[in-house]
Amino acid sequence: MEKNKKFILKELYVNDAEIELNDKEVIVKGPLGMLKKKFLVSELKLEKNNGKIVISSKKSTKREKKAAATIAAHIKNMISGVTQGHEYKLQICSVHFPITVAVDNTQGILKIKNFLGETKERVAKILPGVNVNVQGDIIIVKGIDKEAAGQTAANIETATRIRGRDRRIFQDGIYIIEKNGIKI
Repeated sequence: MEKNKKFILKELYVNDAEIELNDKEVIVKGPLGMLKKKFLVSELKLEKNNGKIVISSKKSTKREKKAAATIAAHIKNMISGVTQGHEYKLQICSVHFPITVAVDNTQGILKIKNFLGETKERVAKILPGVNVNVQGDIIIVKGIDKEAAGQTAANIETATRIRGRDRRIFQDGIYIIEKNGIKI
């Protein structure tokens, strides 16, 4: 067996975005912005050949294949983020008390008032690089980073989680109803 043999584990074709590779760091630029991410997997090597990204390794075990597939998925999400963006839609459901939602961009939070008649307002953190708009009973979360947009949507949903009450009766809350145009 050859000592310098390498196995190509994944290949990604890139059309719409510009990609730079610096050691283990991937920089993706597109019409909506730029994303930067570092992949600290020592066994894998990232290369750019003729408009495609090649993820290779000296070994071809399950561990390397799984890590290569994970890195490929992250890069695909980065490419779709800088070309199309990621969007989450949440719906405000209030059965008992009308919920009031306000976005505070200076502090990076979403304020939820009068949830189940509570006098104290609940707060959900908005991560940097994510835009949140409230249109009636729909909250739209947009961003180029899928992880940041998804975490912001999850923060909003968990801020209205009900504890100690029957969920079948107390259906109030804010729920994710759509991810990137796909209804849930």
